[in-house]
Amino acid sequence: MASVSYGPEAIVLVLATAGGLGLGMTLPVTLAIAALLAVLIASYRQVIAAFPNGGGAYAVAKRHLGHRTSLLAAASLIVDYVLNVAVSIAAGVAALTSAFPALHDYTIWICPAVLVGITALNLLGITESARAFMVPTAVFVAGIFVVIIGGLLRSEPAAVTTGTAAVSDIHTVGVLLLLKAFSSGCAALTGVEAIANAVPGFQEPRVERAQRAEVALGLLLGTMLIGLAVLIEKFSLQPIEGTTVLSQLTEAALGHGVGYYVVQFATVVLLALAANTSYGGLPTLTRLLADDNCLPHRFAVATPRQVYRYGVLALGVSAAVLLVAAAGTMNVLVPLFAIGVFVGFTIAQTGMVRHWWQARSEGWRWRIALNGFGAVLTFVAAIVTSAMKFTEGAWLIVLVLPALMVGMERIRNAYIRIGHHRGIAGVLPAQPRRTGTAIIVPIAEVCELSREALSAAMSIGDDVTAVHVCLPTESATAFAKAWEAWHPEVPLVMLENSDATVGGPVAAYVRAHFAGRRKVVVIAEIDPPSGWARILPSHRSDELERVLRKMPDTVVCHLRVQVS
Repeated sequence: MASVSYGPEAIVLVLATAGGLGLGMTLPVTLAIAALLAVLIASYRQVIAAFPNGGGAYAVAKRHLGHRTSLLAAASLIVDYVLNVAVSIAAGVAALTSAFPALHDYTIWICPAVLVGITALNLLGITESARAFMVPTAVFVAGIFVVIIGGLLRSEPAAVTTGTAAVSDIHTVGVLLLLKAFSSGCAALTGVEAIANAVPGFQEPRVERAQRAEVALGLLLGTMLIGLAVLIEKFSLQPIEGTTVLSQLTEAALGHGVGYYVVQFATVVLLALAANTSYGGLPTLTRLLADDNCLPHRFAVATPRQVYRYGVLALGVSAAVLLVAAAGTMNVLVPLFAIGVFVGFTIAQTGMVRHWWQARSEGWRWRIALNGFGAVLTFVAAIVTSAMKFTEGAWLIVLVLPALMVGMERIRNAYIRIGHHRGIAGVLPAQPRRTGTAIIVPIAEVCELSREALSAAMSIGDDVTAVHVCLPTESATAFAKAWEAWHPEVPLVMLENSDATVGGPVAAYVRAHFAGRRKVVVIAEIDPPSGWARILPSHRSDELERVLRKMPDTVVCHLRVQVS
Protein backbone atom coordinates (compact mmCIF):
# COMPACT_ATOMS: atom_id res chain seq x y z
CA MET A 1 0.00 0.00 0.00
CA ALA A 2 3.00 2.28 0.35
CA SER A 3 3.04 2.45 -3.46
CA VAL A 4 0.35 5.16 -3.34
CA SER A 5 3.14 7.50 -2.26
CA TYR A 6 4.85 7.23 -5.67
CA GLY A 7 2.27 5.74 -8.08
CA PRO A 8 0.12 8.88 -8.53
CA GLU A 9 3.24 11.04 -8.76
CA ALA A 10 4.56 8.92 -11.61
CA ILE A 11 1.30 9.57 -13.51
CA VAL A 12 1.36 13.32 -12.81
CA LEU A 13 4.97 13.74 -13.93
CA VAL A 14 4.06 12.36 -17.36
CA LEU A 15 0.72 14.11 -17.83
CA ALA A 16 2.09 17.47 -16.64
CA THR A 17 4.06 17.67 -19.89
CA ALA A 18 0.72 18.40 -21.57
CA GLY A 19 -0.19 21.16 -19.10
CA GLY A 20 -3.64 21.44 -17.54
CA LEU A 21 -5.26 19.41 -20.29
CA GLY A 22 -2.90 16.53 -19.58
CA LEU A 23 -3.44 16.69 -15.83
CA GLY A 24 -7.16 16.48 -16.52
CA MET A 25 -6.53 12.90 -17.69
CA THR A 26 -5.15 11.83 -14.29
CA LEU A 27 -8.43 10.29 -13.15
CA PRO A 28 -9.16 8.32 -16.38
CA VAL A 29 -5.60 6.89 -16.35
CA THR A 30 -5.97 5.98 -12.67
CA LEU A 31 -9.34 4.31 -13.33
CA ALA A 32 -7.69 2.18 -16.03
CA ILE A 33 -4.98 1.15 -13.53
CA ALA A 34 -7.66 0.39 -10.92
CA ALA A 35 -9.47 -1.83 -13.45
CA LEU A 36 -6.25 -3.74 -14.08
CA LEU A 37 -5.81 -3.99 -10.32
CA ALA A 38 -9.25 -5.58 -10.00
CA VAL A 39 -8.40 -8.20 -12.63
CA LEU A 40 -5.09 -8.97 -10.90
CA ILE A 41 -6.73 -9.33 -7.49
CA ALA A 42 -9.29 -11.76 -8.88
CA SER A 43 -6.58 -13.71 -10.69
CA TYR A 44 -4.26 -13.93 -7.70
CA ARG A 45 -7.05 -15.28 -5.52
CA GLN A 46 -6.89 -18.27 -7.87
CA VAL A 47 -3.10 -18.50 -7.48
CA ILE A 48 -3.50 -18.54 -3.68
CA ALA A 49 -6.05 -21.35 -3.89
CA ALA A 50 -3.96 -23.46 -6.27
CA PHE A 51 -0.61 -22.88 -4.50
CA PRO A 52 -1.26 -22.74 -0.76
CA ASN A 53 2.46 -23.23 -0.05
CA GLY A 54 3.27 -19.84 -1.55
CA GLY A 55 5.93 -19.03 -4.11
CA GLY A 56 3.81 -16.95 -6.51
CA ALA A 57 5.02 -16.79 -10.10
CA TYR A 58 8.12 -18.92 -9.44
CA ALA A 59 6.11 -21.80 -7.95
CA VAL A 60 3.52 -21.65 -10.76
CA ALA A 61 6.15 -21.57 -13.51
CA LYS A 62 8.23 -24.32 -11.94
CA ARG A 63 5.28 -26.71 -11.93
CA HIS A 64 3.52 -25.84 -15.18
CA LEU A 65 5.78 -23.89 -17.55
CA GLY A 66 9.18 -25.56 -17.34
CA HIS A 67 12.59 -24.79 -15.93
CA ARG A 68 13.57 -21.83 -18.12
CA THR A 69 10.30 -20.01 -17.58
CA SER A 70 10.68 -20.50 -13.84
CA LEU A 71 14.12 -18.88 -14.11
CA LEU A 72 12.52 -15.89 -15.86
CA ALA A 73 9.98 -15.67 -13.03
CA ALA A 74 12.77 -15.90 -10.46
CA ALA A 75 14.78 -13.22 -12.27
CA SER A 76 11.78 -10.89 -12.34
CA LEU A 77 11.21 -11.45 -8.61
CA ILE A 78 14.86 -10.71 -7.85
CA VAL A 79 14.65 -7.47 -9.83
CA ASP A 80 11.40 -6.54 -8.06
CA TYR A 81 12.84 -7.14 -4.60
CA VAL A 82 15.92 -5.03 -5.33
CA LEU A 83 13.92 -2.21 -6.91
CA ASN A 84 11.42 -2.33 -4.04
CA VAL A 85 14.23 -1.52 -1.60
CA ALA A 86 15.67 1.25 -3.78
CA VAL A 87 12.31 2.83 -4.65
CA SER A 88 10.92 2.59 -1.11
CA ILE A 89 14.00 4.20 0.44
CA ALA A 90 14.12 6.91 -2.23
CA ALA A 91 10.37 7.61 -1.80
CA GLY A 92 10.69 7.62 2.00
CA VAL A 93 13.56 10.10 1.87
CA ALA A 94 11.58 12.21 -0.63
CA ALA A 95 8.70 12.33 1.86
CA LEU A 96 11.14 13.33 4.60
CA THR A 97 12.78 16.07 2.56
CA SER A 98 9.37 17.36 1.48
CA ALA A 99 8.53 17.92 5.15
CA PHE A 100 11.99 19.32 5.89
CA PRO A 101 13.27 21.03 2.70
CA ALA A 102 16.63 21.83 4.32
CA LEU A 103 17.50 18.13 4.04
CA HIS A 104 16.90 17.97 0.29
CA ASP A 105 20.54 18.65 -0.64
CA TYR A 106 21.61 15.69 1.50
CA THR A 107 19.39 13.12 -0.26
CA ILE A 108 22.36 11.32 -1.82
CA TRP A 109 23.76 10.75 1.70
CA ILE A 110 20.54 9.99 3.56
CA CYS A 111 19.47 7.20 1.17
CA PRO A 112 22.62 5.05 1.59
CA ALA A 113 22.59 5.71 5.35
CA VAL A 114 19.03 4.36 5.62
CA LEU A 115 19.95 1.39 3.42
CA VAL A 116 23.01 0.55 5.55
CA GLY A 117 20.87 0.72 8.69
CA ILE A 118 18.18 -1.63 7.36
CA THR A 119 20.80 -4.05 5.99
CA ALA A 120 22.70 -4.09 9.29
CA LEU A 121 19.54 -4.81 11.27
CA ASN A 122 18.69 -7.73 9.00
CA LEU A 123 22.23 -9.13 9.20
CA LEU A 124 21.88 -9.10 12.98
CA GLY A 125 18.68 -11.11 12.66
CA ILE A 126 16.44 -8.48 14.28
CA THR A 127 13.09 -9.62 12.94
CA GLU A 128 9.78 -7.83 12.83
CA SER A 129 6.31 -9.15 13.58
CA ALA A 130 3.07 -8.57 11.75
CA ARG A 131 1.69 -6.85 14.86
CA ALA A 132 4.53 -4.32 14.77
CA PHE A 133 3.55 -3.51 11.17
CA MET A 134 -0.07 -2.89 12.07
CA VAL A 135 0.32 0.47 13.83
CA PRO A 136 2.27 2.40 11.15
CA THR A 137 0.16 0.79 8.41
CA ALA A 138 -3.09 1.78 10.13
CA VAL A 139 -1.80 5.33 10.71
CA PHE A 140 -0.76 5.62 7.07
CA VAL A 141 -4.05 4.30 5.65
CA ALA A 142 -6.09 6.42 8.06
CA GLY A 143 -3.96 9.45 7.17
CA ILE A 144 -4.49 8.96 3.42
CA PHE A 145 -8.27 8.65 3.89
CA VAL A 146 -8.29 11.77 6.10
CA VAL A 147 -6.42 13.59 3.30
CA ILE A 148 -8.93 12.36 0.71
CA ILE A 149 -12.01 13.21 2.78
CA GLY A 150 -10.56 16.54 3.93
CA GLY A 151 -9.65 17.47 0.37
CA LEU A 152 -13.08 16.55 -0.98
CA LEU A 153 -14.77 18.71 1.66
CA ARG A 154 -12.65 21.77 0.86
CA SER A 155 -13.60 24.14 -1.88
CA GLU A 156 -10.15 25.72 -1.89
CA PRO A 157 -6.78 24.21 -0.83
CA ALA A 158 -5.83 24.90 2.81
CA ALA A 159 -2.28 25.73 1.70
CA VAL A 160 -0.43 25.86 -1.59
CA THR A 161 3.13 24.62 -2.00
CA THR A 162 5.33 26.89 -4.04
CA GLY A 163 8.52 26.01 -5.85
CA THR A 164 10.13 25.34 -9.20
CA ALA A 165 8.12 23.19 -11.62
CA ALA A 166 9.55 19.73 -12.08
CA VAL A 167 8.43 19.59 -15.74
CA SER A 168 9.53 22.07 -18.37
CA ASP A 169 9.13 20.31 -21.74
CA ILE A 170 5.55 20.55 -23.03
CA HIS A 171 3.84 18.01 -25.31
CA THR A 172 0.32 17.54 -26.56
CA VAL A 173 -2.07 14.94 -25.19
CA GLY A 174 -1.99 11.83 -27.33
CA VAL A 175 -2.28 8.07 -27.12
CA LEU A 176 1.45 7.67 -26.53
CA LEU A 177 1.39 10.14 -23.65
CA LEU A 178 -1.57 8.36 -22.05
CA LEU A 179 0.13 4.99 -22.48
CA LYS A 180 3.29 6.39 -20.93
CA ALA A 181 1.31 7.74 -17.98
CA PHE A 182 -0.48 4.41 -17.60
CA SER A 183 2.81 2.48 -17.63
CA SER A 184 4.29 4.86 -15.05
CA GLY A 185 1.31 4.60 -12.74
CA CYS A 186 1.37 0.81 -12.89
CA ALA A 187 4.23 1.01 -10.39
CA ALA A 188 1.42 1.26 -7.82
CA LEU A 189 0.51 -2.39 -8.52
CA THR A 190 3.84 -3.83 -7.42
CA GLY A 191 2.59 -5.31 -4.14
CA VAL A 192 -0.23 -7.45 -5.52
CA GLU A 193 1.84 -10.66 -5.69
CA ALA A 194 3.27 -10.28 -2.18
CA ILE A 195 0.36 -12.10 -0.52
CA ALA A 196 0.53 -15.02 -2.97
CA ASN A 197 4.24 -15.37 -2.13
CA ALA A 198 3.57 -15.46 1.62
CA VAL A 199 0.55 -17.74 2.03
CA PRO A 200 2.38 -20.03 4.53
CA GLY A 201 2.76 -17.03 6.84
CA PHE A 202 -1.01 -16.84 7.43
CA GLN A 203 -2.82 -18.65 10.21
CA GLU A 204 -5.28 -21.43 9.41
CA PRO A 205 -7.38 -21.45 7.34
CA ARG A 206 -4.50 -20.02 5.32
CA VAL A 207 -6.06 -19.93 1.87
CA GLU A 208 -9.25 -18.17 3.00
CA ARG A 209 -7.33 -15.65 5.10
CA ALA A 210 -4.87 -14.92 2.30
CA GLN A 211 -7.67 -14.48 -0.23
CA ARG A 212 -9.50 -12.06 2.07
CA ALA A 213 -6.25 -10.15 2.60
CA GLU A 214 -5.77 -9.95 -1.18
CA VAL A 215 -9.26 -8.49 -1.64
CA ALA A 216 -8.74 -6.05 1.22
CA LEU A 217 -5.46 -4.93 -0.32
CA GLY A 218 -7.14 -4.37 -3.66
CA LEU A 219 -10.05 -2.40 -2.21
CA LEU A 220 -7.83 -0.16 -0.07
CA LEU A 221 -5.23 0.41 -2.76
CA GLY A 222 -7.79 1.07 -5.49
CA THR A 223 -9.80 3.46 -3.30
CA MET A 224 -6.72 5.41 -2.26
CA LEU A 225 -5.43 5.69 -5.83
CA ILE A 226 -8.77 6.93 -7.18
CA GLY A 227 -9.29 9.30 -4.24
CA LEU A 228 -5.85 10.88 -4.67
CA ALA A 229 -6.42 11.19 -8.43
CA VAL A 230 -9.66 13.06 -7.78
CA LEU A 231 -7.82 15.48 -5.49
CA ILE A 232 -5.03 15.99 -8.01
CA GLU A 233 -7.55 17.13 -10.60
CA LYS A 234 -9.58 19.14 -8.10
CA PHE A 235 -6.58 21.15 -6.85
CA SER A 236 -4.88 21.23 -10.29
CA LEU A 237 -1.58 20.16 -8.76
CA GLN A 238 1.63 20.56 -10.70
CA PRO A 239 4.75 18.50 -9.89
CA ILE A 240 7.23 20.68 -7.98
CA GLU A 241 10.94 20.05 -7.67
CA GLY A 242 11.85 18.75 -4.21
CA THR A 243 8.25 18.15 -3.07
CA THR A 244 6.24 14.96 -3.58
CA VAL A 245 2.71 15.03 -4.95
CA LEU A 246 1.47 13.31 -1.78
CA SER A 247 3.04 16.07 0.29
CA GLN A 248 1.26 18.69 -1.82
CA LEU A 249 -2.08 16.89 -1.49
CA THR A 250 -1.67 16.54 2.28
CA GLU A 251 -0.84 20.22 2.62
CA ALA A 252 -3.75 21.23 0.40
CA ALA A 253 -6.21 19.09 2.38
CA LEU A 254 -4.93 19.51 5.95
CA GLY A 255 -2.73 22.57 5.92
CA HIS A 256 0.84 22.69 7.18
CA GLY A 257 0.08 21.65 10.73
CA VAL A 258 0.23 18.55 12.90
CA GLY A 259 -1.87 16.47 10.50
CA TYR A 260 0.56 17.18 7.67
CA TYR A 261 3.56 15.97 9.65
CA VAL A 262 1.71 12.88 10.93
CA VAL A 263 0.95 11.80 7.35
CA GLN A 264 4.51 12.52 6.20
CA PHE A 265 6.11 10.62 9.06
CA ALA A 266 3.69 7.70 8.61
CA THR A 267 4.68 7.63 4.93
CA VAL A 268 8.38 7.57 5.80
CA VAL A 269 7.93 4.74 8.32
CA LEU A 270 5.70 2.65 6.05
CA LEU A 271 8.12 3.01 3.14
CA ALA A 272 10.97 1.89 5.40
CA LEU A 273 8.90 -1.16 6.37
CA ALA A 274 8.11 -1.76 2.70
CA ALA A 275 11.83 -1.78 1.94
CA ASN A 276 12.44 -4.10 4.87
CA THR A 277 9.98 -6.69 3.55
CA SER A 278 12.36 -7.37 0.65
CA TYR A 279 14.94 -8.49 3.20
CA GLY A 280 12.55 -11.22 4.25
CA GLY A 281 11.53 -12.13 0.69
CA LEU A 282 14.70 -12.10 -1.41
CA PRO A 283 16.94 -14.16 0.94
CA THR A 284 14.16 -16.76 1.12
CA LEU A 285 13.87 -16.79 -2.67
CA THR A 286 17.65 -17.10 -3.09
CA ARG A 287 17.62 -20.01 -0.61
CA LEU A 288 14.99 -21.78 -2.76
CA LEU A 289 17.05 -21.10 -5.89
CA ALA A 290 20.18 -22.39 -4.17
CA ASP A 291 18.30 -25.54 -3.15
CA ASP A 292 17.34 -25.93 -6.82
CA ASN A 293 21.03 -25.51 -7.80
CA CYS A 294 20.32 -22.23 -9.60
CA LEU A 295 22.44 -20.13 -7.22
CA PRO A 296 25.60 -20.95 -5.23
CA HIS A 297 24.75 -23.14 -2.24
CA ARG A 298 26.15 -20.57 0.17
CA PHE A 299 22.90 -18.62 -0.39
CA ALA A 300 21.14 -21.47 1.44
CA VAL A 301 23.44 -21.30 4.48
CA ALA A 302 21.85 -19.60 7.49
CA THR A 303 23.58 -18.03 10.46
CA PRO A 304 22.70 -19.07 14.05
CA ARG A 305 20.09 -16.28 13.98
CA GLN A 306 18.51 -17.89 10.89
CA VAL A 307 19.72 -15.09 8.60
CA TYR A 308 20.64 -15.92 5.01
CA ARG A 309 23.62 -13.59 5.06
CA TYR A 310 24.60 -13.77 1.39
CA GLY A 311 21.05 -13.00 0.24
CA VAL A 312 20.87 -10.00 2.58
CA LEU A 313 24.25 -8.69 1.44
CA ALA A 314 23.45 -9.21 -2.25
CA LEU A 315 20.21 -7.27 -1.82
CA GLY A 316 21.89 -4.43 0.05
CA VAL A 317 24.73 -4.05 -2.44
CA SER A 318 22.41 -4.17 -5.48
CA ALA A 319 20.03 -1.60 -3.99
CA ALA A 320 22.99 0.63 -3.08
CA VAL A 321 24.20 0.60 -6.69
CA LEU A 322 20.75 1.67 -7.91
CA LEU A 323 20.38 4.42 -5.29
CA VAL A 324 23.81 5.88 -6.04
CA ALA A 325 23.29 5.65 -9.81
CA ALA A 326 19.91 7.43 -9.48
CA ALA A 327 21.32 9.94 -6.94
CA GLY A 328 18.52 8.90 -4.58
CA THR A 329 15.86 10.30 -6.95
CA MET A 330 12.59 8.41 -6.66
CA ASN A 331 11.26 9.38 -10.08
CA VAL A 332 14.31 7.92 -11.82
CA LEU A 333 13.76 4.50 -10.24
CA VAL A 334 9.96 4.19 -10.38
CA PRO A 335 9.76 3.71 -14.20
CA LEU A 336 11.96 0.62 -13.86
CA PHE A 337 9.74 -0.97 -11.24
CA ALA A 338 6.71 -2.14 -13.19
CA ILE A 339 8.49 -4.15 -15.93
CA GLY A 340 9.68 -7.03 -13.77
CA VAL A 341 6.37 -7.01 -11.92
CA PHE A 342 4.34 -7.45 -15.09
CA VAL A 343 6.65 -10.20 -16.32
CA GLY A 344 5.91 -12.07 -13.09
CA PHE A 345 2.17 -11.34 -13.40
CA THR A 346 2.09 -12.70 -16.96
CA ILE A 347 3.99 -15.87 -16.09
CA ALA A 348 1.77 -16.56 -13.08
CA GLN A 349 -1.45 -16.13 -15.05
CA THR A 350 -0.22 -18.19 -18.00
CA GLY A 351 0.81 -20.97 -15.63
CA MET A 352 -2.60 -20.86 -13.99
CA VAL A 353 -4.29 -21.28 -17.37
CA ARG A 354 -2.35 -24.52 -17.83
CA HIS A 355 -3.12 -25.52 -14.25
CA TRP A 356 -6.88 -25.27 -14.72
CA TRP A 357 -6.69 -26.96 -18.13
CA GLN A 358 -4.96 -29.97 -16.57
CA ALA A 359 -7.03 -30.07 -13.39
CA ARG A 360 -10.46 -29.71 -15.08
CA SER A 361 -11.95 -29.09 -11.63
CA GLU A 362 -15.32 -27.45 -10.99
CA GLY A 363 -15.57 -24.06 -12.69
CA TRP A 364 -12.37 -24.60 -14.67
CA ARG A 365 -13.71 -22.85 -17.78
CA TRP A 366 -14.43 -19.50 -16.14
CA ARG A 367 -11.18 -19.79 -14.18
CA ILE A 368 -9.23 -20.26 -17.40
CA ALA A 369 -11.04 -17.27 -18.88
CA LEU A 370 -10.18 -15.11 -15.85
CA ASN A 371 -6.50 -16.06 -15.72
CA GLY A 372 -6.18 -15.94 -19.50
CA PHE A 373 -7.67 -12.44 -19.60
CA GLY A 374 -5.30 -11.39 -16.81
CA ALA A 375 -2.31 -12.87 -18.68
CA VAL A 376 -3.20 -10.95 -21.86
CA LEU A 377 -3.67 -7.67 -19.98
CA THR A 378 -0.41 -7.96 -18.01
CA PHE A 379 1.52 -9.08 -21.13
CA VAL A 380 0.27 -6.01 -23.02
CA ALA A 381 1.10 -3.85 -19.99
CA ALA A 382 4.63 -5.30 -19.87
CA ILE A 383 5.17 -4.55 -23.57
CA VAL A 384 3.75 -1.04 -23.24
CA THR A 385 5.82 -0.30 -20.13
CA SER A 386 9.04 -1.58 -21.73
CA ALA A 387 8.44 0.41 -24.93
CA MET A 388 7.39 3.63 -23.21
CA LYS A 389 10.18 3.56 -20.65
CA PHE A 390 12.95 2.01 -22.75
CA THR A 391 15.00 5.19 -23.11
CA GLU A 392 14.40 6.12 -19.45
CA GLY A 393 16.24 3.11 -18.09
CA ALA A 394 13.91 0.23 -18.99
CA TRP A 395 16.65 -1.08 -21.28
CA LEU A 396 18.57 -1.97 -18.12
CA ILE A 397 15.78 -4.29 -16.92
CA VAL A 398 15.41 -5.77 -20.41
CA LEU A 399 19.10 -6.71 -20.26
CA VAL A 400 19.25 -7.75 -16.61
CA LEU A 401 16.41 -10.29 -16.80
CA PRO A 402 18.02 -12.51 -19.49
CA ALA A 403 21.45 -11.99 -17.89
CA LEU A 404 20.14 -13.35 -14.59
CA MET A 405 18.54 -16.28 -16.41
CA VAL A 406 21.78 -17.12 -18.22
CA GLY A 407 23.75 -16.85 -14.98
CA MET A 408 21.39 -19.15 -13.09
CA GLU A 409 21.35 -21.65 -15.98
CA ARG A 410 25.16 -21.76 -16.03
CA ILE A 411 25.26 -22.30 -12.27
CA ARG A 412 22.75 -25.13 -12.60
CA ASN A 413 24.78 -26.78 -15.38
CA ALA A 414 27.91 -26.49 -13.25
CA TYR A 415 26.16 -28.25 -10.37
CA ILE A 416 24.99 -30.97 -12.76
CA ARG A 417 28.61 -31.60 -13.79
CA ILE A 418 29.67 -31.60 -10.16
CA GLY A 419 26.85 -34.03 -9.38
CA HIS A 420 28.01 -36.45 -12.09
CA HIS A 421 31.51 -36.38 -10.61
CA ARG A 422 30.18 -37.04 -7.12
CA GLY A 423 28.27 -40.09 -8.34
CA ILE A 424 24.74 -41.07 -9.23
CA ALA A 425 22.14 -40.42 -6.54
CA GLY A 426 20.91 -43.63 -4.91
CA VAL A 427 23.91 -45.69 -6.11
CA LEU A 428 26.37 -46.63 -3.38
CA PRO A 429 30.03 -45.77 -4.11
CA ALA A 430 32.81 -48.32 -3.92
CA GLN A 431 34.28 -49.18 -0.54
CA PRO A 432 36.97 -46.79 0.71
CA ARG A 433 40.50 -48.20 0.82
CA ARG A 434 43.78 -47.29 2.40
CA THR A 435 46.36 -45.76 0.06
CA GLY A 436 49.95 -44.74 0.58
CA THR A 437 49.92 -41.09 1.60
CA ALA A 438 52.86 -38.72 1.41
CA ILE A 439 53.04 -36.31 4.32
CA ILE A 440 54.90 -33.06 3.72
CA VAL A 441 55.81 -30.62 6.49
CA PRO A 442 57.08 -27.16 5.52
CA ILE A 443 59.68 -26.09 8.13
CA ALA A 444 60.74 -22.47 8.60
CA GLU A 445 63.25 -23.00 11.39
CA VAL A 446 64.32 -25.46 14.05
CA CYS A 447 62.01 -24.57 16.92
CA GLU A 448 59.17 -25.82 19.12
CA LEU A 449 56.64 -25.04 16.39
CA SER A 450 58.52 -27.39 14.02
CA ARG A 451 58.51 -30.11 16.69
CA GLU A 452 54.72 -29.86 17.00
CA ALA A 453 54.28 -30.03 13.21
CA LEU A 454 56.54 -33.08 12.79
CA SER A 455 54.92 -34.85 15.76
CA ALA A 456 51.48 -34.37 14.19
CA ALA A 457 52.75 -35.58 10.80
CA MET A 458 54.40 -38.70 12.27
CA SER A 459 51.12 -39.49 14.04
CA ILE A 460 49.30 -39.50 10.70
CA GLY A 461 51.67 -41.83 8.81
CA ASP A 462 55.23 -43.02 8.26
CA ASP A 463 56.09 -41.39 4.93
CA VAL A 464 57.00 -37.94 6.27
CA THR A 465 59.19 -35.42 4.45
CA ALA A 466 60.30 -32.07 5.85
CA VAL A 467 60.66 -29.26 3.33
CA HIS A 468 62.57 -26.03 3.88
CA VAL A 469 62.57 -23.11 1.43
CA CYS A 470 65.84 -21.18 1.52
CA LEU A 471 64.86 -17.51 1.34
CA PRO A 472 67.42 -15.02 -0.03
CA THR A 473 67.98 -13.42 3.38
CA GLU A 474 68.98 -16.61 5.25
CA SER A 475 71.91 -19.02 5.30
CA ALA A 476 71.14 -22.50 3.96
CA THR A 477 74.34 -23.82 5.58
CA ALA A 478 73.33 -22.56 9.03
CA PHE A 479 69.89 -24.17 8.74
CA ALA A 480 71.41 -27.51 7.61
CA LYS A 481 73.79 -27.53 10.59
CA ALA A 482 70.90 -26.77 13.00
CA TRP A 483 68.86 -29.62 11.48
CA GLU A 484 71.73 -32.10 11.76
CA ALA A 485 72.27 -31.12 15.39
CA TRP A 486 68.56 -31.63 16.12
CA HIS A 487 68.43 -34.91 14.14
CA PRO A 488 64.63 -35.54 14.17
CA GLU A 489 64.92 -38.74 12.03
CA VAL A 490 62.85 -37.18 9.25
CA PRO A 491 64.34 -36.64 5.78
CA LEU A 492 64.83 -32.95 4.89
CA VAL A 493 64.58 -31.44 1.41
CA MET A 494 66.14 -28.00 0.87
CA LEU A 495 64.45 -25.95 -1.86
CA GLU A 496 65.98 -22.97 -3.61
CA ASN A 497 63.91 -19.82 -3.78
CA SER A 498 63.91 -17.40 -6.68
CA ASP A 499 60.96 -15.07 -6.04
CA ALA A 500 60.98 -14.58 -2.24
CA THR A 501 57.87 -16.75 -1.83
CA VAL A 502 57.35 -20.03 -0.01
CA GLY A 503 54.18 -21.37 -1.63
CA GLY A 504 55.52 -21.64 -5.18
CA PRO A 505 58.64 -23.75 -4.46
CA VAL A 506 56.74 -26.08 -2.09
CA ALA A 507 53.92 -26.59 -4.60
CA ALA A 508 56.39 -27.27 -7.43
CA TYR A 509 58.22 -29.85 -5.33
CA VAL A 510 55.01 -31.62 -4.27
CA ARG A 511 53.73 -31.64 -7.85
CA ALA A 512 56.99 -33.05 -9.25
CA HIS A 513 57.77 -35.73 -6.65
CA PHE A 514 54.34 -36.95 -5.48
CA ALA A 515 52.27 -36.95 -8.67
CA GLY A 516 49.48 -39.54 -8.60
CA ARG A 517 49.64 -39.97 -4.82
CA ARG A 518 47.51 -38.53 -2.06
CA LYS A 519 49.28 -35.77 -0.20
CA VAL A 520 48.82 -34.32 3.26
CA VAL A 521 50.58 -31.03 3.97
CA VAL A 522 50.84 -30.17 7.67
CA ILE A 523 51.26 -26.46 8.33
CA ALA A 524 51.91 -25.32 11.88
CA GLU A 525 51.12 -21.76 12.87
CA ILE A 526 51.00 -19.72 16.05
CA ASP A 527 47.60 -18.88 17.53
CA PRO A 528 48.16 -15.39 19.03
CA PRO A 529 46.90 -14.85 22.59
CA SER A 530 44.72 -11.82 21.73
CA GLY A 531 42.82 -10.38 18.81
CA TRP A 532 45.13 -7.49 17.93
CA ALA A 533 48.17 -9.83 18.07
CA ARG A 534 46.90 -11.64 14.95
CA ILE A 535 48.70 -9.06 12.82
CA LEU A 536 52.08 -10.14 14.26
CA PRO A 537 52.78 -13.50 12.49
CA SER A 538 54.22 -13.43 8.97
CA HIS A 539 51.21 -15.39 7.64
CA ARG A 540 53.39 -17.52 5.37
CA SER A 541 50.89 -20.28 6.19
CA ASP A 542 48.18 -18.38 4.33
CA GLU A 543 50.44 -18.13 1.29
CA LEU A 544 51.08 -21.87 1.40
CA GLU A 545 47.39 -22.70 1.70
CA ARG A 546 46.37 -20.48 -1.22
CA VAL A 547 48.74 -22.37 -3.52
CA LEU A 548 48.35 -25.91 -2.20
CA ARG A 549 44.56 -26.04 -1.95
CA LYS A 550 44.35 -25.73 -5.75
CA MET A 551 46.25 -29.01 -6.21
CA PRO A 552 44.32 -32.28 -6.69
CA ASP A 553 44.53 -35.09 -4.11
CA THR A 554 46.04 -32.70 -1.58
CA VAL A 555 44.85 -32.14 1.98
CA VAL A 556 46.09 -29.06 3.81
CA CYS A 557 46.09 -29.47 7.60
CA HIS A 558 46.45 -26.43 9.84
CA LEU A 559 47.97 -27.10 13.25
CA ARG A 560 47.36 -24.13 15.52
CA VAL A 561 49.77 -23.91 18.45
CA GLN A 562 48.39 -21.67 21.17
CA VAL A 563 50.54 -19.17 22.99
CA SER A 564 49.57 -18.63 26.63
